[in-house]
Amino acid sequence: MASNTEKGREFQLRARIALRDLTGLDFEMEVKLPIGKPAKLHPFDLGSPDRRFVGECKAFTFTKSGNIPSAKITTLREAALYLLQLPPGTNRFIVMKRDVRPGHAESLAEYFARLNAGLLEDVVILELSEDGAICYIHGNPWQKPVSGLVAASEGATSPFEPPN
Repeated sequence: MASNTEKGREFQLRARIALRDLTGLDFEMEVKLPIGKPAKLHPFDLGSPDRRFVGECKAFTFTKSGNIPSAKITTLREAALYLLQLPPGTNRFIVMKRDVRPGHAESLAEYFARLNAGLLEDVVILELSEDGAICYIHGNPWQKPVSGLVAASEGATSPFEPPN
């Protein structure tokens, strides 16, 4: 059985491939960037070569009993706050594993975005399914349209075009 660290690393690699296929950018892993005052290096999971796109990857799921993973939600909030420390103009994102609680229609990414919309500001929430499909959940994805990115509310059936 794989450890949580191994599962997280595997998801990070899957997210990197999905984002490369979506954007054409070859994302680097474990990108250390200065944040805060005084500035301190923080390792972000993914970053484009020019650092215009920087994000975190989280393979979190609901608990085995179907409850909300409150400690993981706290970790997601912390990731968003780190991303918000990046310079203006940076496209910030969190890629989350698609996980739906039994008996409910809402995924963990949708739940997190709904409850934390005010905290997220311009942090984009993306959801990656087991089959490699990536869906937009929250935020204005990138300054220019990315063909193939779809909104979860659209059922991942039509291309999502962000507002100009």
